[in-house]
Amino acid sequence: MFEKTLEYAIDGTLKGRMGEEAYNKAIAQQKTISEEAYGTIKYLAEFAVRPMFRTPVHKTPADHGMATWEDVYFPSSDGTPLEGWYIPSVRGSSDKLIIINHPMPMSRSGFTGHFGEPFSGVDTLEIDFVAHMSHLSKAGYNILAYDLRNHGTSGAANGGICGIGRYEWRDVVGAQQYVKNHPKLGRMKCGLYNRCTGGNAAYEAMYRHPELFADIKCFFGPLTVSMTALMTSFAGLMGLDQYMELMDLEQLKLGGFTNGEMRPQDYSHAVKVPYFMAQVLDDVWTDNPKDAQEIFDGISSEDKELLWIEGTNRRFDGYNYFGVNPEKMIAFFNKHMR
Repeated sequence: MFEKTLEYAIDGTLKGRMGEEAYNKAIAQQKTISEEAYGTIKYLAEFAVRPMFRTPVHKTPADHGMATWEDVYFPSSDGTPLEGWYIPSVRGSSDKLIIINHPMPMSRSGFTGHFGEPFSGVDTLEIDFVAHMSHLSKAGYNILAYDLRNHGTSGAANGGICGIGRYEWRDVVGAQQYVKNHPKLGRMKCGLYNRCTGGNAAYEAMYRHPELFADIKCFFGPLTVSMTALMTSFAGLMGLDQYMELMDLEQLKLGGFTNGEMRPQDYSHAVKVPYFMAQVLDDVWTDNPKDAQEIFDGISSEDKELLWIEGTNRRFDGYNYFGVNPEKMIAFFNKHMR
């Protein structure tokens, strides 16, 4: 008769990635955790490493008065097909380009929590990134906005796993190569607007291929986050933060990364251009101000600024902030992209 047992062997590479002490803790936790709590840990592990849905591209540039744009397609550095928009400035001819990507699990246009399930299971807000693009377009900037792999309308890759930057840096490199090789875009002054997962990805892209970013004028990077801070906070809200080692094991079993492997702090030192970070000070999903301050302190730029968004504890309010309050965003790009 088949007998279910927890005394099985896990591939040594998993044990090696976690470290022996953490691995042994995970196995011990697996033996004692309740079935209900284990189900929640598995749910959180999947949330950490795989977008549970694709947020649709629910708005177009025309929704905010940008009547002219082009659909663009280009490969990531590993060949994953990426899709996006090129939006010329509504003010006419411009030699300034902002390259924009987005967080997990969103798309280039934002997030559709107002559509209900499955999106509202994460947050009920609508996030409108096209509003941000409109402010930049009206300020005289051309825009290249694209969906990361496994998001929006871009291609699938890595078994659907999101590395919160650990795979997505290849998309940032692909976008930069597309711009550099483009007969028109390649002649423009270029700045980055990369949020959260997209910001983490840009740190690693700059670390791995600094030569591609030598001419970048500046980097606007709101809401980058370490997954240790994010997932420990999620688990804590559910009273399960004593099982973080088991969560890491479940993430590896899904083919993803441990939370400790998804640390932007390991790559943020590669950012040497003028940099602007914004974070929700009382973000209930992280351990701010600690996590954000660590990431910010690691940025190598001499010219850098950290804005704390106050008056809310909702992380998703931070994503909408510059769509409603664009002044600091515009001032930052105007200062560094003359």
